[in-house]
Amino acid sequence: MSAVWESLLRMLALTRKELLAILKDPRSRILLFVPPILQCLIFGYAATFDLSSVSYALMDQDRTAASHELVARLDGSGVFHRVANLAGDGEIARIIDNRRALLVLRIAPDFERRLQAGEDAPVQVIADGRNSNTAGVAMGYVNAVVSDFNVDWRAARGDPPPVIQPTLRAWYNPNLETRLNMIPALIATLTMMQTVMLTALSVAREREQGTFDQLLVTPLRPGEIIVGKAAPSMLVGLVQATNVLLVAQLWFHIPFQGSFLVLYTGLILFLLAAVGLGLFVSSIAQTMQQAMLYTMLVMMPFMLLSGLTTPISSMPQVLQDFTLINPLRWAIDITHRVYLEGVGLDRLLPDLVPLAAIGLVTLIGSSWMFQRRIA
Repeated sequence: MSAVWESLLRMLALTRKELLAILKDPRSRILLFVPPILQCLIFGYAATFDLSSVSYALMDQDRTAASHELVARLDGSGVFHRVANLAGDGEIARIIDNRRALLVLRIAPDFERRLQAGEDAPVQVIADGRNSNTAGVAMGYVNAVVSDFNVDWRAARGDPPPVIQPTLRAWYNPNLETRLNMIPALIATLTMMQTVMLTALSVAREREQGTFDQLLVTPLRPGEIIVGKAAPSMLVGLVQATNVLLVAQLWFHIPFQGSFLVLYTGLILFLLAAVGLGLFVSSIAQTMQQAMLYTMLVMMPFMLLSGLTTPISSMPQVLQDFTLINPLRWAIDITHRVYLEGVGLDRLLPDLVPLAAIGLVTLIGSSWMFQRRIA
């Protein structure tokens, strides 16, 4: 029992030393905690697929009450902003090429006559496809306005409504705001970036400063050194995750639906995997510069293949298979499901089990590499 207590005291002493090395410099404290908050704010406002203003040009060749009503619905939506009225087809290409308008709405001369005759009255929408995502979202807005116009037009004439009328309902994000998907995912993403970096730099800093050999001649065993190096990074990672969580709730007012206990259980398993990855990087890096380069080399594909910006289901199958070993993929899924859906531990097992397995493998692998390097 005394040996276990002495081992615990040695690990606590090394943990305290690492925390002092990380936090003693005021500039280091600022760099640790301020950038994640700023990045969260920037992502919340800049990384969004929502359109608040769509510039469009109108080419109304019908100029009837029906066409005016359709255009009035666009102008009154608060999203569409008319920048020009076109007189001929030759002006369409020019206004889109100059990026003055994202869309051109062209209403044919017989628009109202076709509607009154009960025929199809097509409306041509020409979109700037250079930004396919923005154009797709804008086209979706136009389709929604035209669909509402069709229903109201038929109702005003006493015609029966369409046989099939889809009623859309979005769960967990009723207004389909990008921010509600992006900000909870940043709890895991920003935390992983800092945690892996801190852990990778811890051993590299010792080697660069020449104190690593001194550490080896102390009573500390290799396993105790690993724990003492990992624990401070995990503590800092939990604090950073809490800061991002507070920004999400207090600044962006994104309602938290789940349990904090469940969320932090998933985050602890995730941080174990991140720390194991950082220790692996530190075991092969000789200098702090190498540790930073290796960390960025590892983090970039992990972020791209995490589902942060693009759905994993839309990736090629070989990349989908690769994401199974990506801890960030499982952590983002956990934060989304706990934060937005409010699920419990029982429904998170398909995410927690792979995350625990990744953490176990990375910690065992990094320990083996570490002991090999000091042998």
